[in-house]
Amino acid sequence: MSKIFVTGHRNPDTDSISSALAYAALKNAAGEDEYKAVRLGSVNDETQRLLDYFGAEAPELVGNLRTQVKDLDFDKTPVLERSVTVDFAMRTMLEQELRAVPVVDGGKLFGMLSFGDLARYELESMAENRIEDVPLANLVSVLEGELVNPAAAAEFLSGNVSIYLPQNYESERLTDPESVLICGDQPDVVEQALAAGVRCLVLCRADIDPHWKSVADTIIISTPLCARHVSRLIGQALPVERICNAEKIVAFHIEDYADDVREVMLKSRFRSYPVLDAEGKVLGTVSRFHLLRPRRKHVVLVDHNEASQSVPGLEQVEIREIIDHHRLADIQTGQPILMRNEPVGCTATILTAMYQERGIEPSPKIAGLMAGAILSDTVVFKSPTCTARDVAAAEKLCKIAGVTVEELGKVLFAAGDEASKSAEELFGADYKAFHIAEKNIGVSQISSVDPSGLLARKAELLDVMAALKAREGFDLVILMVTDILKEGSTLLYVGNDETIQLAFGAEPKENAVFLPGVMSRKKQIIPMLSGLWG
Repeated sequence: MSKIFVTGHRNPDTDSISSALAYAALKNAAGEDEYKAVRLGSVNDETQRLLDYFGAEAPELVGNLRTQVKDLDFDKTPVLERSVTVDFAMRTMLEQELRAVPVVDGGKLFGMLSFGDLARYELESMAENRIEDVPLANLVSVLEGELVNPAAAAEFLSGNVSIYLPQNYESERLTDPESVLICGDQPDVVEQALAAGVRCLVLCRADIDPHWKSVADTIIISTPLCARHVSRLIGQALPVERICNAEKIVAFHIEDYADDVREVMLKSRFRSYPVLDAEGKVLGTVSRFHLLRPRRKHVVLVDHNEASQSVPGLEQVEIREIIDHHRLADIQTGQPILMRNEPVGCTATILTAMYQERGIEPSPKIAGLMAGAILSDTVVFKSPTCTARDVAAAEKLCKIAGVTVEELGKVLFAAGDEASKSAEELFGADYKAFHIAEKNIGVSQISSVDPSGLLARKAELLDVMAALKAREGFDLVILMVTDILKEGSTLLYVGNDETIQLAFGAEPKENAVFLPGVMSRKKQIIPMLSGLWG
């Protein structure tokens, strides 16, 4: 089954993490394809407390979902051990119509053998008529032969290759100690060659004189092949490690990204490239053809539908579904998909309805995570985003999980250890970027039962926000420090004072303003800025 990733937004909050886990669990329980929850950023303190409370593991962290080599339908080509003969390699490549094949040493890449390498070697062999250090065992195997006199055997064989013909009976090759002589059933020629001590005799379809078995100075091989065939095969007894390309091999690993692979291929002209696993073992070969139609990763987006908040490499994935409770933004798909976007306070509320529609009850652990997500997003029902559906869903889920709303609220909003965190960590814990009417803004939110410690670090936080504004070219950067008990938020901002005054009808002072009753980024911050900018 194909793996489908379920992910929330970058800098995930409790709803993003819980909804990814809950939707993957729902799909898997319904017997559909394998769904896997993942996350795009670190888990904040609130979410970790919730996960710990219910004994749940955070989803796996992924940096991006760009297309990788493992997503390509690359060829699962056979590999050749470096010790196999050229003859075996040639027959394998012809039979399987391979233009190039990896050569390995114990499964790990040693080189690449192409038809070009074989053709070049064949031409050089014809021109030289000589073999150098050919393993004798390889030679006997390639010639389908038998070693007549094992006592004369050597590990390797070198010499000038020639075929006996009547017109060269007195030729110097017949008596040259460096000769590898090929002849037929011609005992007189054999005796003369043995007397001269030639290096090797290859007897083609010949009767064997018993006394030749005791010859100690000349290697004698008997073969059922004809002389013409032997003359062609004798050079093919060489191990492929001697003729393959073993230097500056361009190879790719299974985890490499397809667009990076494409750039490398554009700078080289090889027909195919080996694909390696993490241990360096060869899995197959990839070529330019495989990059034309890659298998895209399949993704379900929960708790967001804005490209700037989603996974890096979003343009390379196939979005299967979107389940969200925010405004519609800018994500586009190549084909119709299931999109469920409802005006409730939390994505987990929508998922509660989807569980009910399928007739599936979430496990106590998943129910607890979903209830925690609703209480987090609605600030225990105090946020203006909260609806009657959110309250009903949270109460139902708490019953399944065996916990009360009050107990779970205390778990979520327990006083955090903000003093031990850097300003960057605090600001980035629940940060989102937005594009509104040609304006780019960043908005983060921190909810606390006692925000005095956070506000005491105002200067640090503003420095982080100013650096972000300069780095990303934002028009405005906002941090909502939400006081759960006072039911309001202090806005720290870096940007234009007039924008804050006009959008929220309050007089800012020293890059800060308190907004009573404002507790929702989605319903009270973004809509005001959208209305101001048109």
